[in-house]
Amino acid sequence: MEIDIVTREDLRQFKREMLEEFKQIIGNREKENLGREWLRSAEVRRLLGISPGTLQSLRINGTLPYRKVGGSMYYRREDIRKMMEGGNGNG
Repeated sequence: MEIDIVTREDLRQFKREMLEEFKQIIGNREKENLGREWLRSAEVRRLLGISPGTLQSLRINGTLPYRKVGGSMYYRREDIRKMMEGGNGNG
């Protein structure tokens, strides 16, 4: 039976490697979505780091315009950008 000793530095190196891989995966996903004008609710929540309830509040109070197609809500990337810059995205 072989025994390996794992040091704190080994764990730190593992953490750095994992974080780098996560960054690459997330970066690739964002690159795939850059050309799309319309985003679904889940993509908007992930992009903004908000909960479903917060996104619903943004819809209800008119802060973030949306379009409903079938049962899905869609948001224009430009409206999201305007909202984040302090505008209401409605024009």
